[in-house]
Parts: sequence; C-alpha cells; structure tokens
Amino acid sequence: MITNPIAYENTYFLTNDTATLIIDPGNDSDKILEVIRTTAKPVAAILLTHTHYDHIMSVEAVRAETGAPVYVSELEADWLYTPELNLSGLSRHDELPNVVVNAAEHTFEIGRTYDLSGFAFTVLATPGHSQGGVSFVFEKEHLVFTGDALFSGTIGRTDLNTGDLETLKTAIQTQLFPLNSDYKVFPGHGPQTTIGTERLSNPFFR
Repeated sequence: MITNPIAYENTYFLTNDTATLIIDPGNDSDKILEVIRTTAKPVAAILLTHTHYDHIMSVEAVRAETGAPVYVSELEADWLYTPELNLSGLSRHDELPNVVVNAAEHTFEIGRTYDLSGFAFTVLATPGHSQGGVSFVFEKEHLVFTGDALFSGTIGRTDLNTGDLETLKTAIQTQLFPLNSDYKVFPGHGPQTTIGTERLSNPFFR
C-alpha cells in the first residue's frame, strides 16, 4: 500500500506468485510505477472502488506502463472521462488539472465472484458515498477493500453528487457487516480496521 499526497488516498497492491492487482491508483504515479517495477509481476487488472478523482489519477499511467485492463462500476463508467462527475472539474478544485481517463475495459457484475490470475474476489455494491461505489471481498484471505464506504471509526461523506447517508448506512449493514468479524478492512483513506471492530464501535451504527 501507498498513501498518495492528494487526499491521503490509499492505493493497494496485491501480489501472488504470478501477478499483481492494483486497487484505486491515486495521484503519485511515480511511486505507484516504482512499486509495479520493483514487484516485477504482470498487472492483471486495475480495480476501482469508485471514480472520484483522487482514486483514479494514475489510471492512465498504470495502463500505459502495464497494459492492464480497468474494471469499474457501470454506474460510474462515464465519470472516468467527465471531470464534473469525478469532481476534478469543480470550481473548488481549480488548483488541480481536470482528470480525464479513457473508458474502462470492463464494468463489474455486482455479486459476481471474479478469478483474475489467481485472485478470487466478489464485488459488492456499497453505494451512498457515490452511486457506483463497490467493495471487493477476498473470501479466502478474509480481506475486504471498501473504498470510501467504510473507514476506521467512521463512514464516507455523503454530501457529494449522488451521495446519500441512509443508502450508505444500509449498504454497510447489509453488505459488509454480515462478513465475519475477523475480516480485515482496507479503506480508501486512513488505517485498516476489522469488520468486528466497526460493527461493535463505529459511532454511525450504535
């Protein structure tokens, strides 16, 4: 994992014997590419939990370096190349260049279990921070990558375009909290936690 300077967004790298998966490549392209080159394994895919600009800023750099396909929610596929939707084009982000990413090669089938180069994971719909937010559940390893849905001690903000507090809380309660307590949670920002910890002590669910 690396934490990118813009928005302190977390980019995750998963490796097995033959390949690498990358989740949410943020803005630090140089460091992300350094990890890829050091790992020296083919990148099987770039997985996106959602398409806000801070989670997609190095997609093109990684794709150019590796040729890896991009997977994204169908509900946010056009956000990749629409700065107003991925939020980089809003006036409050005038200090940033507009983020424009080429179309994804694949859109997720919600509820499907994927097997990409030996990485097996299930895609869950966890909207509420944004309409197409998804989480990736690695059942064998008891890991879940939650994007900006569930964090350590809090949840994603819901005051952005297509955000909704009750939708997010319902998604967490119905999709994430049924996972076993020992599942490690890797969020889009901040430190890791566990499902059990958040189910017991997250203030949004007391």
